[in-house]
Amino acid sequence: MKNIFKRRRERITLFNVRSKRENNYSAKEIPDDLFRICKRCKSTVQTEVFKSNLYVCPECGSHVRIGSRERIRQIVDEGTFKETDADVTTTDVDFEGYSEKLDKYKNDTGLNEAVICGIGKINGEETAIAVMDSYFMMGSMGSVVGDKITRLIEMADENALPLVIFCASGGARMQEGIVSLIQMAKTSAALKRFGDHGNLYISVLTNPTTGGVSASFAMLGDIIIAEPRALIGFAGRRVIEKTINEELPKEFQRAEFVKEKGFVDMIVERKKLKKTLSDLIRLHGVK
Repeated sequence: MKNIFKRRRERITLFNVRSKRENNYSAKEIPDDLFRICKRCKSTVQTEVFKSNLYVCPECGSHVRIGSRERIRQIVDEGTFKETDADVTTTDVDFEGYSEKLDKYKNDTGLNEAVICGIGKINGEETAIAVMDSYFMMGSMGSVVGDKITRLIEMADENALPLVIFCASGGARMQEGIVSLIQMAKTSAALKRFGDHGNLYISVLTNPTTGGVSASFAMLGDIIIAEPRALIGFAGRRVIEKTINEELPKEFQRAEFVKEKGFVDMIVERKKLKKTLSDLIRLHGVK
């Protein structure tokens, strides 16, 4: 009889307390398809609740990183997105292990590169949309990422469409060297022409937006929106602290801090983002 009760207790146990001193739980016994543990507040949330809340923790409001396909699902009207340059992919350069790394990320994510571009409707407003994906080599910008974004900007310019770019990147792709850095100038020049023709560009900064992306098209929006607590900056915190020999504020480079300094226009929660974008496009009379 004791053994029966013991087995029943084992089946219903969700958490394994490691020790009284550790206010921590073992995730090994929590089925991945039933629960998620928020990395910020450590709350345990049912996966279905988490998904229905657009991958935002209902306890602390932490906005979890999402992939480009999920972002499109949340923002673009169903059935309206037409992807452009879907087959464009990076070829190997003379950098050891780069080809193998590209193949790994292609297999893991189902993407050809770290950005998806296309035309879709946001609450009925036809818009050119680029969505970077931090799950593909941390959204790093190489030649293909820069080229796909530039082509989308030019397409939006030709058709007088508003442009929305969701930024999520660790910066330039080091394996491509100077070629990756050229993308900063190329995308920025395309945006200059786009703006000169009176077109609207909205940049949405998600976690993280850093490096060469933050130093180019991410910060060139006519309107710059950030998700709550998104990491936004160029160099890393530790690099800056060692350079200036000073300790930086705790919230340094978080969206709220960056907005306070005037680099971001507004911080918008994920559940309000789609409506905010469509309202801004209508407000500016973009057809």
